[in-house]
Amino acid sequence: MNDDNQPVTGPLHGLRVIDWTMWQFGPVSTMMLADMGAEVIKIESLDGDHGRHFESIRGRRAELEGDLSAYFEGMNRQKLGMALNLKTPSGVLIMHRLVRQSDVLVQNFRKGVAERLGLGYEDLIKHNSKLIYASASGYGPEGPDAYKPAFALTAEARAGALWWFGPDDDTPHELDIADQIAGMMLSYGVLGAIVYRERFGVGQKVDVSHLGSMIWARGMQNGISFLKDFEVPRFDRKEPGQVLWNYYRCQDGEWIAFSMGQGDRFWPTFCQAIDRPDLVTDPRFDTMTARFENRREVVAVLDDVFAGRPRAYWERRLDEAGDLIWERVQRNLDLLDDPQVKANDYVIEYDHPVIGPSKWAQTPVSYSETPLHTRKMAPALGENTEEILIDLLGYTWDDIAAMRDEGAIL
Repeated sequence: MNDDNQPVTGPLHGLRVIDWTMWQFGPVSTMMLADMGAEVIKIESLDGDHGRHFESIRGRRAELEGDLSAYFEGMNRQKLGMALNLKTPSGVLIMHRLVRQSDVLVQNFRKGVAERLGLGYEDLIKHNSKLIYASASGYGPEGPDAYKPAFALTAEARAGALWWFGPDDDTPHELDIADQIAGMMLSYGVLGAIVYRERFGVGQKVDVSHLGSMIWARGMQNGISFLKDFEVPRFDRKEPGQVLWNYYRCQDGEWIAFSMGQGDRFWPTFCQAIDRPDLVTDPRFDTMTARFENRREVVAVLDDVFAGRPRAYWERRLDEAGDLIWERVQRNLDLLDDPQVKANDYVIEYDHPVIGPSKWAQTPVSYSETPLHTRKMAPALGENTEEILIDLLGYTWDDIAAMRDEGAIL
Protein backbone atom coordinates (compact mmCIF):
# COMPACT_ATOMS: atom_id res chain seq x y z
CA MET A 1 0.00 0.00 0.00
CA ASN A 2 1.43 3.38 -1.01
CA ASP A 3 0.91 6.39 1.26
CA ASP A 4 1.95 9.99 1.81
CA ASN A 5 4.83 8.90 4.05
CA GLN A 6 6.69 6.98 1.34
CA PRO A 7 10.20 8.38 0.83
CA VAL A 8 10.95 9.95 -2.53
CA THR A 9 13.22 7.52 -4.35
CA GLY A 10 12.53 8.10 -8.04
CA PRO A 11 15.37 8.95 -10.44
CA LEU A 12 14.26 12.60 -10.73
CA HIS A 13 14.39 13.25 -6.98
CA GLY A 14 15.75 16.77 -6.42
CA LEU A 15 14.36 18.17 -9.67
CA ARG A 16 11.70 20.91 -9.46
CA VAL A 17 9.04 21.25 -12.16
CA ILE A 18 6.52 24.07 -12.57
CA ASP A 19 3.35 22.57 -14.01
CA TRP A 20 1.36 25.35 -15.68
CA THR A 21 -1.00 23.06 -17.55
CA MET A 22 -4.62 21.97 -17.61
CA TRP A 23 -6.87 19.22 -18.99
CA GLN A 24 -4.89 16.04 -19.84
CA PHE A 25 -1.95 16.38 -22.25
CA GLY A 26 0.18 18.57 -19.96
CA PRO A 27 -0.91 17.10 -16.59
CA VAL A 28 -0.13 13.55 -17.75
CA SER A 29 3.41 14.58 -18.63
CA THR A 30 4.08 16.33 -15.34
CA MET A 31 2.51 13.52 -13.32
CA MET A 32 4.92 11.10 -14.97
CA LEU A 33 7.79 13.36 -13.91
CA ALA A 34 6.32 13.48 -10.40
CA ASP A 35 6.01 9.68 -10.34
CA MET A 36 9.73 9.60 -11.15
CA GLY A 37 10.46 11.66 -8.06
CA ALA A 38 10.44 15.27 -9.28
CA GLU A 39 8.85 17.93 -7.07
CA VAL A 40 6.02 19.24 -9.23
CA ILE A 41 4.25 22.50 -8.36
CA LYS A 42 0.95 22.76 -10.20
CA ILE A 43 -0.03 26.36 -11.00
CA GLU A 44 -3.76 26.94 -11.50
CA SER A 45 -5.90 30.01 -12.03
CA LEU A 46 -8.07 31.08 -9.12
CA ASP A 47 -11.00 29.10 -10.57
CA GLY A 48 -8.83 26.01 -11.14
CA ASP A 49 -7.83 23.64 -13.91
CA HIS A 50 -10.89 23.00 -16.09
CA GLY A 51 -10.29 19.30 -15.48
CA ARG A 52 -11.54 19.77 -11.91
CA HIS A 53 -15.00 20.37 -13.34
CA PHE A 54 -15.05 17.43 -15.74
CA GLU A 55 -18.25 15.74 -14.60
CA SER A 56 -18.74 12.79 -16.94
CA ILE A 57 -16.91 10.43 -19.27
CA ARG A 58 -18.99 9.03 -22.15
CA GLY A 59 -22.13 9.77 -20.18
CA ARG A 60 -20.89 8.13 -16.95
CA ARG A 61 -20.52 10.34 -13.91
CA ALA A 62 -16.87 10.96 -13.01
CA GLU A 63 -17.40 12.50 -9.60
CA LEU A 64 -15.80 11.01 -6.49
CA GLU A 65 -16.45 11.50 -2.80
CA GLY A 66 -15.81 15.03 -1.58
CA ASP A 67 -16.87 16.52 -4.95
CA LEU A 68 -13.58 15.40 -6.48
CA SER A 69 -13.26 14.68 -10.19
CA ALA A 70 -11.88 11.27 -11.18
CA TYR A 71 -10.56 12.94 -14.33
CA PHE A 72 -8.53 15.51 -12.38
CA GLU A 73 -7.43 13.20 -9.55
CA GLY A 74 -6.15 10.57 -11.96
CA MET A 75 -3.73 12.95 -13.67
CA ASN A 76 -2.53 15.21 -10.90
CA ARG A 77 -1.45 13.02 -8.02
CA GLN A 78 1.97 13.60 -6.44
CA LYS A 79 1.84 17.37 -7.08
CA LEU A 80 1.85 20.43 -4.86
CA GLY A 81 -0.74 23.06 -5.74
CA MET A 82 -0.72 26.86 -6.08
CA ALA A 83 -3.54 29.12 -7.27
CA LEU A 84 -2.32 32.34 -8.90
CA ASN A 85 -3.91 35.14 -10.88
CA LEU A 86 -1.31 35.59 -13.60
CA LYS A 87 -3.04 38.70 -14.87
CA THR A 88 -1.77 40.59 -11.81
CA PRO A 89 1.77 41.92 -11.36
CA SER A 90 2.20 39.93 -8.15
CA GLY A 91 1.11 36.71 -9.82
CA VAL A 92 3.65 37.15 -12.62
CA LEU A 93 6.35 38.08 -10.12
CA ILE A 94 5.68 34.88 -8.17
CA MET A 95 6.14 32.87 -11.37
CA HIS A 96 9.41 34.66 -12.09
CA ARG A 97 10.68 33.86 -8.59
CA LEU A 98 9.59 30.23 -8.94
CA VAL A 99 11.41 29.95 -12.26
CA ARG A 100 14.65 31.10 -10.66
CA GLN A 101 14.50 28.10 -8.31
CA SER A 102 13.16 25.49 -10.73
CA ASP A 103 14.54 23.23 -13.42
CA VAL A 104 11.60 22.78 -15.77
CA LEU A 105 8.43 24.65 -16.69
CA VAL A 106 5.68 22.89 -18.64
CA GLN A 107 2.77 24.78 -20.20
CA ASN A 108 0.03 23.80 -22.65
CA PHE A 109 -1.67 27.03 -23.62
CA ARG A 110 -2.33 28.15 -27.16
CA LYS A 111 0.58 29.85 -28.86
CA GLY A 112 0.82 33.48 -27.76
CA VAL A 113 -0.97 33.15 -24.41
CA ALA A 114 2.19 32.75 -22.33
CA GLU A 115 3.95 35.52 -24.23
CA ARG A 116 1.08 37.98 -23.66
CA LEU A 117 1.38 37.32 -19.92
CA GLY A 118 5.15 37.83 -19.92
CA LEU A 119 5.72 34.11 -19.33
CA GLY A 120 7.03 32.95 -22.69
CA TYR A 121 10.37 31.23 -23.17
CA GLU A 122 12.28 34.43 -23.98
CA ASP A 123 10.74 36.11 -20.92
CA LEU A 124 11.62 33.36 -18.48
CA ILE A 125 15.17 32.55 -19.53
CA LYS A 126 16.02 36.09 -18.36
CA HIS A 127 15.30 34.75 -14.87
CA ASN A 128 16.89 31.32 -15.33
CA SER A 129 19.14 30.84 -18.34
CA LYS A 130 19.26 27.07 -17.76
CA LEU A 131 15.49 26.63 -17.65
CA ILE A 132 13.94 23.81 -19.66
CA TYR A 133 10.73 25.31 -21.07
CA ALA A 134 8.37 22.63 -22.38
CA SER A 135 5.35 23.52 -24.50
CA ALA A 136 2.51 21.11 -25.17
CA SER A 137 0.94 22.36 -28.40
CA GLY A 138 -1.78 21.21 -30.74
CA TYR A 139 -0.03 21.41 -34.09
CA GLY A 140 3.59 22.36 -33.39
CA PRO A 141 5.34 25.73 -32.98
CA GLU A 142 5.54 26.60 -36.68
CA GLY A 143 3.20 26.65 -39.66
CA PRO A 144 -0.19 28.15 -40.55
CA ASP A 145 -2.04 26.30 -37.77
CA ALA A 146 0.41 26.91 -34.94
CA TYR A 147 -2.18 29.12 -33.19
CA LYS A 148 -5.09 26.72 -33.75
CA PRO A 149 -6.66 25.04 -30.68
CA ALA A 150 -6.69 21.25 -30.46
CA PHE A 151 -7.90 18.42 -28.26
CA ALA A 152 -7.37 14.65 -28.49
CA LEU A 153 -10.05 13.86 -31.08
CA THR A 154 -9.03 16.64 -33.44
CA ALA A 155 -5.40 15.53 -33.16
CA GLU A 156 -6.34 11.96 -34.04
CA ALA A 157 -8.37 13.24 -36.99
CA ARG A 158 -5.60 15.46 -38.37
CA ALA A 159 -2.97 12.73 -37.93
CA GLY A 160 -4.90 10.18 -39.99
CA ALA A 161 -5.46 7.88 -37.01
CA LEU A 162 -9.27 7.72 -37.10
CA TRP A 163 -9.23 5.69 -40.32
CA TRP A 164 -7.06 2.84 -39.10
CA PHE A 165 -9.68 0.99 -37.06
CA GLY A 166 -13.42 1.09 -37.49
CA PRO A 167 -16.56 -0.57 -38.83
CA ASP A 168 -16.98 -1.64 -42.42
CA ASP A 169 -19.03 1.41 -43.37
CA ASP A 170 -15.87 3.56 -43.49
CA THR A 171 -16.87 5.58 -40.42
CA PRO A 172 -14.05 7.28 -38.46
CA HIS A 173 -13.42 5.61 -35.12
CA GLU A 174 -12.18 7.45 -32.03
CA LEU A 175 -9.00 6.03 -30.47
CA ASP A 176 -8.97 8.23 -27.37
CA ILE A 177 -5.19 7.98 -26.87
CA ALA A 178 -3.82 11.27 -28.24
CA ASP A 179 -3.55 13.07 -24.88
CA GLN A 180 -1.82 10.14 -23.22
CA ILE A 181 0.57 9.52 -26.13
CA ALA A 182 1.43 13.22 -26.38
CA GLY A 183 1.95 13.46 -22.61
CA MET A 184 4.35 10.54 -22.73
CA MET A 185 6.20 12.13 -25.65
CA LEU A 186 6.46 15.45 -23.79
CA SER A 187 7.97 13.67 -20.77
CA TYR A 188 10.44 12.03 -23.14
CA GLY A 189 11.36 15.42 -24.57
CA VAL A 190 11.85 16.91 -21.10
CA LEU A 191 14.08 14.01 -20.04
CA GLY A 192 16.25 14.50 -23.11
CA ALA A 193 16.63 18.19 -22.29
CA ILE A 194 17.51 17.33 -18.67
CA VAL A 195 20.27 14.99 -19.83
CA TYR A 196 21.68 17.65 -22.16
CA ARG A 197 21.64 20.29 -19.44
CA GLU A 198 23.35 17.93 -17.00
CA ARG A 199 26.10 17.25 -19.55
CA PHE A 200 26.58 20.72 -21.04
CA GLY A 201 24.88 23.19 -18.67
CA VAL A 202 22.49 24.53 -21.29
CA GLY A 203 18.70 24.79 -20.99
CA GLN A 204 16.36 24.97 -23.97
CA LYS A 205 12.79 25.07 -25.23
CA VAL A 206 11.03 21.78 -25.96
CA ASP A 207 7.84 21.55 -28.03
CA VAL A 208 5.71 18.43 -28.42
CA SER A 209 2.41 18.51 -30.26
CA HIS A 210 -0.73 16.41 -30.43
CA LEU A 211 -0.31 16.18 -34.20
CA GLY A 212 3.33 15.08 -34.21
CA SER A 213 2.79 12.60 -31.40
CA MET A 214 -0.12 10.89 -33.15
CA ILE A 215 1.79 10.69 -36.44
CA TRP A 216 4.61 8.97 -34.53
CA ALA A 217 2.21 6.71 -32.62
CA ARG A 218 0.84 5.30 -35.86
CA GLY A 219 4.27 3.69 -36.27
CA MET A 220 4.84 1.54 -39.31
CA GLN A 221 1.34 2.14 -40.69
CA ASN A 222 2.61 5.63 -41.46
CA GLY A 223 6.19 4.53 -42.04
CA ILE A 224 5.25 2.04 -44.76
CA SER A 225 2.77 4.47 -46.34
CA PHE A 226 5.37 7.23 -46.55
CA LEU A 227 8.11 4.99 -47.93
CA LYS A 228 5.93 3.17 -50.45
CA ASP A 229 3.71 6.17 -51.28
CA PHE A 230 0.47 4.26 -50.83
CA GLU A 231 -2.26 4.19 -48.23
CA VAL A 232 -2.01 1.17 -45.93
CA PRO A 233 -5.58 -0.21 -45.85
CA ARG A 234 -7.53 0.24 -42.64
CA PHE A 235 -7.90 -2.82 -40.46
CA ASP A 236 -10.93 -5.00 -41.17
CA ARG A 237 -11.09 -8.18 -39.10
CA LYS A 238 -13.14 -9.94 -41.79
CA GLU A 239 -10.42 -9.31 -44.37
CA PRO A 240 -7.17 -9.02 -42.39
CA GLY A 241 -3.78 -8.96 -44.04
CA GLN A 242 -2.92 -12.03 -41.96
CA VAL A 243 -5.59 -14.29 -40.44
CA LEU A 244 -3.38 -15.06 -37.45
CA TRP A 245 -3.08 -11.33 -36.73
CA ASN A 246 -6.71 -10.95 -35.82
CA TYR A 247 -9.26 -11.55 -33.06
CA TYR A 248 -12.13 -14.03 -32.83
CA ARG A 249 -15.31 -14.20 -30.74
CA CYS A 250 -15.99 -17.23 -28.59
CA GLN A 251 -19.26 -18.91 -27.67
CA ASP A 252 -19.68 -16.84 -24.49
CA GLY A 253 -19.20 -13.53 -26.32
CA GLU A 254 -15.60 -13.09 -25.15
CA TRP A 255 -12.77 -12.54 -27.61
CA ILE A 256 -9.27 -13.92 -28.18
CA ALA A 257 -6.59 -12.01 -30.11
CA PHE A 258 -3.75 -13.60 -32.09
CA SER A 259 -0.49 -11.89 -33.01
CA MET A 260 1.48 -14.28 -35.19
CA GLY A 261 3.02 -12.48 -38.14
CA GLN A 262 4.98 -15.59 -39.19
CA GLY A 263 1.85 -17.33 -40.32
CA ASP A 264 3.38 -20.39 -41.98
CA ARG A 265 5.44 -21.14 -38.88
CA PHE A 266 2.43 -21.11 -36.54
CA TRP A 267 -0.37 -22.38 -38.79
CA PRO A 268 0.08 -26.16 -38.21
CA THR A 269 0.26 -25.81 -34.40
CA PHE A 270 -2.69 -23.42 -34.42
CA CYS A 271 -4.84 -25.80 -36.49
CA GLN A 272 -4.04 -28.68 -34.13
CA ALA A 273 -4.99 -26.51 -31.14
CA ILE A 274 -8.41 -25.68 -32.57
CA ASP A 275 -9.13 -29.33 -33.58
CA ARG A 276 -8.96 -28.57 -37.29
CA PRO A 277 -5.85 -30.37 -38.59
CA ASP A 278 -7.56 -30.60 -41.99
CA LEU A 279 -6.93 -26.88 -42.52
CA VAL A 280 -3.16 -27.46 -42.62
CA THR A 281 -3.31 -29.30 -45.96
CA ASP A 282 -6.37 -27.57 -47.45
CA PRO A 283 -4.95 -25.97 -50.63
CA ARG A 284 -7.05 -22.84 -50.00
CA PHE A 285 -5.30 -22.27 -46.68
CA ASP A 286 -1.94 -24.11 -46.70
CA THR A 287 0.30 -21.05 -47.28
CA MET A 288 0.23 -17.41 -46.19
CA THR A 289 -0.40 -16.40 -49.78
CA ALA A 290 -3.31 -18.79 -50.11
CA ARG A 291 -4.79 -17.67 -46.80
CA PHE A 292 -4.50 -14.03 -47.86
CA GLU A 293 -6.19 -14.69 -51.19
CA ASN A 294 -8.97 -16.54 -49.38
CA ARG A 295 -8.87 -14.49 -46.19
CA ARG A 296 -12.58 -13.80 -45.99
CA GLU A 297 -13.29 -17.53 -46.26
CA VAL A 298 -10.61 -18.41 -43.67
CA VAL A 299 -11.96 -15.88 -41.17
CA ALA A 300 -15.49 -17.23 -41.66
CA VAL A 301 -14.23 -20.76 -40.89
CA LEU A 302 -12.33 -19.60 -37.81
CA ASP A 303 -15.30 -17.55 -36.62
CA ASP A 304 -17.42 -20.70 -36.69
CA VAL A 305 -14.74 -22.69 -34.86
CA PHE A 306 -14.31 -20.23 -31.99
CA ALA A 307 -18.04 -19.62 -31.71
CA GLY A 308 -18.45 -23.31 -30.86
CA ARG A 309 -16.77 -23.17 -27.44
CA PRO A 310 -16.39 -20.65 -24.56
CA ARG A 311 -13.17 -18.73 -24.18
CA ALA A 312 -11.96 -20.77 -21.18
CA TYR A 313 -11.96 -23.90 -23.34
CA TRP A 314 -9.92 -22.24 -26.08
CA GLU A 315 -7.47 -20.83 -23.55
CA ARG A 316 -6.76 -24.31 -22.25
CA ARG A 317 -6.28 -25.67 -25.76
CA LEU A 318 -3.98 -22.82 -26.78
CA ASP A 319 -1.94 -23.16 -23.58
CA GLU A 320 -1.51 -26.88 -24.19
CA ALA A 321 -0.42 -26.26 -27.79
CA GLY A 322 2.61 -24.30 -26.60
CA ASP A 323 4.27 -22.19 -29.25
CA LEU A 324 1.44 -19.77 -30.06
CA ILE A 325 1.13 -16.02 -29.49
CA TRP A 326 -2.34 -15.13 -28.27
CA GLU A 327 -4.13 -13.25 -25.53
CA ARG A 328 -7.60 -12.72 -24.14
CA VAL A 329 -9.24 -9.40 -25.08
CA GLN A 330 -9.81 -7.74 -21.71
CA ARG A 331 -11.98 -4.85 -20.59
CA ASN A 332 -10.79 -2.04 -18.33
CA LEU A 333 -11.97 -3.54 -15.05
CA ASP A 334 -10.49 -6.95 -15.91
CA LEU A 335 -7.08 -5.37 -15.33
CA LEU A 336 -7.68 -4.97 -11.61
CA ASP A 337 -7.60 -8.74 -11.10
CA ASP A 338 -4.96 -9.54 -13.71
CA PRO A 339 -2.08 -11.27 -11.87
CA GLN A 340 0.49 -9.92 -14.32
CA VAL A 341 -0.73 -6.36 -13.78
CA LYS A 342 -0.56 -6.87 -10.01
CA ALA A 343 2.90 -8.45 -10.04
CA ASN A 344 4.41 -5.50 -11.91
CA ASP A 345 2.52 -2.75 -10.06
CA TYR A 346 0.95 -1.40 -13.24
CA VAL A 347 -2.12 -0.66 -11.14
CA ILE A 348 -1.31 0.24 -7.55
CA GLU A 349 -3.33 0.54 -4.35
CA TYR A 350 -3.40 3.89 -2.61
CA ASP A 351 -5.24 4.92 0.54
CA HIS A 352 -6.61 8.24 -0.71
CA PRO A 353 -7.34 10.64 2.17
CA VAL A 354 -10.80 11.50 0.79
CA ILE A 355 -12.06 8.50 -1.19
CA GLY A 356 -10.21 5.82 0.81
CA PRO A 357 -8.48 2.67 -0.49
CA SER A 358 -8.49 2.84 -4.27
CA LYS A 359 -6.64 1.70 -7.37
CA TRP A 360 -4.58 3.90 -9.67
CA ALA A 361 -2.67 3.44 -12.92
CA GLN A 362 1.04 3.81 -12.21
CA THR A 363 3.67 5.12 -14.61
CA PRO A 364 4.82 1.75 -16.00
CA VAL A 365 8.59 2.12 -15.58
CA SER A 366 10.57 -0.07 -13.18
CA TYR A 367 13.91 0.96 -11.65
CA SER A 368 16.05 -1.40 -9.61
CA GLU A 369 17.65 1.35 -7.50
CA THR A 370 15.10 4.17 -7.55
CA PRO A 371 11.60 2.62 -7.53
CA LEU A 372 8.51 4.75 -8.08
CA HIS A 373 5.93 5.35 -5.35
CA THR A 374 2.60 7.09 -5.20
CA ARG A 375 3.00 9.47 -2.25
CA LYS A 376 0.28 12.08 -2.50
CA MET A 377 -3.21 12.72 -3.82
CA ALA A 378 -3.86 15.54 -6.29
CA PRO A 379 -3.79 18.93 -4.56
CA ALA A 380 -6.89 20.86 -3.59
CA LEU A 381 -7.09 24.17 -5.42
CA GLY A 382 -4.34 26.38 -4.00
CA GLU A 383 -3.54 23.83 -1.28
CA ASN A 384 0.17 24.67 -0.97
CA THR A 385 0.15 28.34 -2.02
CA GLU A 386 1.07 29.80 1.37
CA GLU A 387 3.61 27.06 2.13
CA ILE A 388 5.47 27.62 -1.15
CA LEU A 389 5.35 31.41 -0.89
CA ILE A 390 6.80 31.41 2.62
CA ASP A 391 9.13 28.37 2.70
CA LEU A 392 10.47 28.45 -0.85
CA LEU A 393 10.13 32.05 -2.05
CA GLY A 394 10.63 33.96 1.20
CA TYR A 395 7.37 35.93 1.27
CA THR A 396 5.91 37.08 4.61
CA TRP A 397 2.37 36.85 5.95
CA ASP A 398 2.02 40.59 5.32
CA ASP A 399 3.00 39.98 1.68
CA ILE A 400 0.38 37.25 1.46
CA ALA A 401 -2.31 39.51 2.87
CA ALA A 402 -1.42 42.23 0.34
CA MET A 403 -1.51 39.75 -2.55
CA ARG A 404 -4.92 38.52 -1.44
CA ASP A 405 -6.16 42.12 -1.46
CA GLU A 406 -4.73 42.48 -4.97
CA GLY A 407 -6.54 39.33 -6.11
CA ALA A 408 -3.26 37.60 -7.01
CA ILE A 409 -3.88 34.53 -4.82
CA LEU A 410 -6.84 32.86 -3.13
